[in-house]
Amino acid sequence: MAKAAMKSHAPALYSLAVIQFNGSGGTKGDKDLRAGVALCARASLLGHIDALRELGHCLQDGYGVRQNVAEGRRLLIQANARELAFVLRAVARSSPSASLLTWRTLSNQSSPSAASVSAAVCPLLSDYGYSVAVPEVQPANWFLREWFESGRGVLRNGLRLCAHIGCGRPETRPHEFRRCSVCGKVNYCSRGCQALDWK
Repeated sequence: MAKAAMKSHAPALYSLAVIQFNGSGGTKGDKDLRAGVALCARASLLGHIDALRELGHCLQDGYGVRQNVAEGRRLLIQANARELAFVLRAVARSSPSASLLTWRTLSNQSSPSAASVSAAVCPLLSDYGYSVAVPEVQPANWFLREWFESGRGVLRNGLRLCAHIGCGRPETRPHEFRRCSVCGKVNYCSRGCQALDWK
């Protein structure tokens, strides 16, 4: 992964950032928040949307960097805009004649099929009332999740997977991932995963 990151591979840079934020593979004292922020910044400059979102949360919360709420929110909005552009391009490529966005009315949301509609909607963009297809999850993330959930991959006692369905990262030590402060039941490897899974 480090070799890929040195060759400016954005997903590898972002993965290394999450490892630095959590101190994965070591102890709590092995966390390096500043290194995580620097890796996120580099990955976001290369166009990695999740890294940009994570960087926005770091700035907004003062996590590993001096707090700057306005700049953090600006980066979060920029990440959502990039995500929207990415999804629109994907929809346009797959079906050029289809309507790119459909407006969900309140009557549609109260219908019996509302659950199936909301299941196929991108979680952040749906906040604005648009039904947009969910971007495909990386194959490596699906593999990790399926591997551990099938029982073939074994997590030691007390270790958990990131609660975001599209992530698949396992803990390397107990309590490595941060617990959701609202429900107290789920754990996330990063603020980006929490924001995507929050609903």
